[in-house]
Amino acid sequence: MQTWPSHPVPRVPGTPRPLRLYDTATGEIRPTTPGPTATMYVCGITPYDATHLGHAATYLAFDLVHRQWLDNGHDVHYVQNVTDVDDPLLERAERDHSDWVVLAMRETALFREDMTALRVLPPRDYLGAVESIPEIVEAVAKLLSDGVAYRADDEQYPDIYFDRLASGHFGSVSNYDADTMAKFFAERGGDPDRPGKRHPLDALLWRTARPDEPSWDSELGPGRPGWHVECSVIALNQLGMGFDVQGGGSDLIFPHHEFSAAHAEALTGLHPFARHYTHTGMIGLDGQKMSKSLGNLVFVSRLRGDNVDMMAVRLGLLSGHYREDRAWTDTVLDEATARLARWRAAVSRESGPPAEPTVARLRDHLADDLNTPQAIRALDAWAADEGSDTAAPAQIRDAVDALLGVALPGWSGV
Repeated sequence: MQTWPSHPVPRVPGTPRPLRLYDTATGEIRPTTPGPTATMYVCGITPYDATHLGHAATYLAFDLVHRQWLDNGHDVHYVQNVTDVDDPLLERAERDHSDWVVLAMRETALFREDMTALRVLPPRDYLGAVESIPEIVEAVAKLLSDGVAYRADDEQYPDIYFDRLASGHFGSVSNYDADTMAKFFAERGGDPDRPGKRHPLDALLWRTARPDEPSWDSELGPGRPGWHVECSVIALNQLGMGFDVQGGGSDLIFPHHEFSAAHAEALTGLHPFARHYTHTGMIGLDGQKMSKSLGNLVFVSRLRGDNVDMMAVRLGLLSGHYREDRAWTDTVLDEATARLARWRAAVSRESGPPAEPTVARLRDHLADDLNTPQAIRALDAWAADEGSDTAAPAQIRDAVDALLGVALPGWSGV
């Protein structure tokens, strides 16, 4: 699958800071410790609607991870998937009397445009579930042969399920209790009441073909993959076990990230799947989480169509800490627009205060679990001051570009 265009990232003088991130599995802010190549997998969209600001906030957070690693001199192998066959996509296509393939292609193309406009650095590997089906079939067949997966007791639709306890580490990502797991499993795509399963929390690996649904012939019989195993297989094939960061929104902690880890660990006999599990908070509107089911979405493409400056949108989303649930309001956008104007005016001056102390503070704050509110305050202070250093405006411009991804005057990228 085609990814989106990249742009040059300036090198910033001075001393980079190793990145520390909150790890959901341990409940601690810990150093990321990549080798020469830092590795990251971030779960992608199910393309049945346009990109909203909740999506955008998640991909901006991991774009900052990408940028801090680049600043530290690492090559970055970033992988993202597209769940281009799944129940929500098929349901939307049926509702709109649309071809599900056309719908997925259209919304994925729109997502790429939105990410380009927001200056999110693209993944090296951008893979769809459909193109990964041969590898998924191979993995599910292995889980069956190893006795950690089973067919549901259903003669008509003997779907294949995963024994949740098979890896020996189930629960180690979320640390949720049984009641919380049951609640989220039912709310987030699980099928706890499906007859023929051995346990309500066992997760679907392969859905046997149903009438009027897409399916693929395989050694498992005609069908299509479950949701969680797609990410297990793509991450394993591209990055291997023990990659540096598994990322996504906080609504993916359970069941999605719990099961994608459990599948991979059962397949390989190794633990952990990822060395860091990092999750972003939810973006709300009018006091509620922004979600398709509630219909309270602010779409990036709509903002683009209204000629809203995408750098103001980026800055507005970065004005809150990535792990916090927070609201998007007209005030957030207005404040970001005004801040962007001040920064652009400041870096357009012939001189300014010395850049080095501000760049050092910017690095310190971003290295501390991506503390963007404090990083933004440091830049506000520099922009509000005056000085005689003629090199400083360009140095600040490049640091803001490289580390925050916000384009100011003089940026020559695409």
